[in-house]
Amino acid sequence: MDLVEISPNADPPVCKVTDYSKFLYQQRKKQKELKAKQTKIIVKEIRFGPQTDDHDFNFKLNHAKKFLEEGAKVKAYVFFKGRSILFKEYGEELLQRFALELEEYGKMDQNPTLEGKRMTIILSSKKKK
Repeated sequence: MDLVEISPNADPPVCKVTDYSKFLYQQRKKQKELKAKQTKIIVKEIRFGPQTDDHDFNFKLNHAKKFLEEGAKVKAYVFFKGRSILFKEYGEELLQRFALELEEYGKMDQNPTLEGKRMTIILSSKKKK
């Protein structure tokens, strides 16, 4: 039997006489249960070009709807190659239109931001699992 300090921050500190190996086993078991109860956030990415046409846009929009219905987050980005970075407004319009089309399925967490050659937007699902 060992003297185990249970709560060192309490006033006065709480101690208990118990088997230390059994105490460690119970602590690991509690940590494992807490880890199992955590929900994992899944982030799906969708890539656009600045000149993405309507058919491709609608195809990717349907995929995003499916992802949001499943409860995942969607990170959509426009990748600018070479000199296409000069037309940032096309990418921003595309992402704004994408968010507007998905308004009933998810909400926009982050406005379009330009990071290097990528303009990104993040949408999270309205539906809770």
